[in-house]
Amino acid sequence: MAQIRPFQGVRPNDAMAKDVIAPPYDVLSEQEARQIVADNPRSFLKVTRSEVDLPEGTDAHSKAAYDMARQNLERFLQDGWMIQDQTEGFYLYRQTWQGRTQIGLMAACSVEEYDQGTIKKHELTRPDKEQDRVDHVEALDANSGLVFLAYRDNEAKVKEAMASAAALDPAWSVTTEDGVEHALTPILDPAMVTALQEAFAQVPALYIADGHHRSAAASRVCAARGGQGRSGWFLAGLFPDSQLHVMAYNRVVVDLNGHTVKGLLEALEADFEISAGSEPVPAGRGLWTMYLDGTWYGLKAKEGRVPQDDPVGVLDVAVLQDRVLGPLLGIGNPRTDKRIAFVGGIRGHKALSDAVDQGRAAVAFHLHPTGMDQLFAVADADLLMPPKSTWFEPKLRGGVVLHRLS
Repeated sequence: MAQIRPFQGVRPNDAMAKDVIAPPYDVLSEQEARQIVADNPRSFLKVTRSEVDLPEGTDAHSKAAYDMARQNLERFLQDGWMIQDQTEGFYLYRQTWQGRTQIGLMAACSVEEYDQGTIKKHELTRPDKEQDRVDHVEALDANSGLVFLAYRDNEAKVKEAMASAAALDPAWSVTTEDGVEHALTPILDPAMVTALQEAFAQVPALYIADGHHRSAAASRVCAARGGQGRSGWFLAGLFPDSQLHVMAYNRVVVDLNGHTVKGLLEALEADFEISAGSEPVPAGRGLWTMYLDGTWYGLKAKEGRVPQDDPVGVLDVAVLQDRVLGPLLGIGNPRTDKRIAFVGGIRGHKALSDAVDQGRAAVAFHLHPTGMDQLFAVADADLLMPPKSTWFEPKLRGGVVLHRLS
């Protein structure tokens, strides 16, 4: 059952929240991060991308960068840009974008439950990225980035407790440059905190939607510290699946692996029904579109080509990998192959056609979004999804709340 714990959060000074909260550290180039900080020196990127305060070209994973992250966090607190609550509590993080609202409970979650599999994962981690998160947590003595967790929205007690919390006025509400409204509500009343804890204790499992490297790092930090202090708990945002918006995560490939355009189309006919002049966006599951030589093609798997009894094999991303990218285009390991790139659905289908038309790719594939039900099925089966299977919007901002370990 889901164990959650209140904590004394470090959060932006209410009046400075718009300056402090920042885009996720892993969606920006160094130059983009430097420009944001140049325009706004209170940006939390000074903590999550601390190389911006060091000479250009500095290794973002160097000791100097991690030391700078710690210095910058201390400065944010000393200058009053961020404060630490003196009372333990939870925090509601609300985001509204394009008419949709998602409300997550920011809480400390159990490393033990992660290690035991009650907090379920569906992706492998890369050792270098995992080590970076370990080093960052150790340098800050805090979790600066939350693990994005989802839960099935079917517990009446959870709905009731979350509705009561959501009725409170937020400490701040700001709209960022991408049109997303962000709001934070501290939940510091002991009775409400207890109600939320008891409600989430009825949730049988939590699922990592995003943050596999951060959760794996939390486990390693806890083990290294022997569970001392608050290292047995990590910062997470718990969101109901009914509110989450998953977009497609598309693919572009730089060449046709020796095929001609005609030859690739002929090879695809073994497994797919192909229609030229298709609309760029697939209409549903089991449908793909492909941009090749100036034309959008619709692809539909022929009967028997998709293993319906396999929670991974049935995924559109898996079918594309198993039937097209691997055997025809030679992308054996999409995690490491430099001939493939992944394009978040937020960029739209034009980003795919532009990549081909401008010569940066030879072929592009647009997928239908992977569903939360599919993510749950894979995780429940203790299996792994193909890399880059889900793209969530809106993105969770950095610096909204931090969890200190000691």
